[in-house]
Amino acid sequence: MLLTDAKVKNSKPIEKPFKLFDGDGLFLLVTPTGSKWWRLKYRFSGKEKQLALGVYPDVSLTEARTRLATFRAMLTGGVDPSEHVKAEKAAKRYEEARQIAPTRFTLDNDGALSFRIGNRRLNLTPEETVELRTFLDATTAITPKVTSCH
Repeated sequence: MLLTDAKVKNSKPIEKPFKLFDGDGLFLLVTPTGSKWWRLKYRFSGKEKQLALGVYPDVSLTEARTRLATFRAMLTGGVDPSEHVKAEKAAKRYEEARQIAPTRFTLDNDGALSFRIGNRRLNLTPEETVELRTFLDATTAITPKVTSCH
């Protein structure tokens, strides 16, 4: 039997997590703390997997079903939804880093380097910048010693 908005909204937590199934692998996991998580249970390459679809009420029953349809279409096309989501997140992190990178390092007209690490900014004098460049050039010229462990 399919879930209704009322059943999702009125589900109360108990001592142990429990699942309310909607069909086609979609279910709502209700935790003892009262959190409600949409999940998709599916099989890919013979393995059973689960994928998080969002948290209720941020993701409504209708939206969870829409996401289910999207991921089911991926499965039909031979794409693992979990791998797709991981790739999207990695691409987003890469793009964010690419956007930030130009502002991370700056070199002023005097040759002084300034860079940001997290929320902190470090400013070097032109002399310190030359020392850092010398050090980096020296360390890149060194070939690491390879040792074997037998």
